[in-house]
Amino acid sequence: MADNDWKKRLGVVFSTNPDFKYEEEKTEEPQTLEPSKQRLTVSIDRKCRGGKQVTLVSGFVGSEDDLAELGRTLKVKCGVGGSAKNGEITIQGDFRDRVTALLNEMGYKAKRGN
Repeated sequence: MADNDWKKRLGVVFSTNPDFKYEEEKTEEPQTLEPSKQRLTVSIDRKCRGGKQVTLVSGFVGSEDDLAELGRTLKVKCGVGGSAKNGEITIQGDFRDRVTALLNEMGYKAKRGN
């Protein structure tokens, strides 16, 4: 039954060939660069958030697991919530200076954006 998972094949046209096997395209996650080679930008954003401010950390190159771990560390150090997805870390509130200092302490090349 696991071979016939229809959610993975939503965009596939029906085939009348009884021997047809659907093969997924496997995308490789990029290798996580070491912190000294990462160039991160810390900025603030208010768009589409109901006027609330969030701190965005962008420019991370690496796997989603490493991004989530870095996001978790920053959220704990700032004591606020947030998320880490699509190569960006979102932290609730204006913590640009604190996040930039934390990233520099961890060995990342971080600069403050707008």
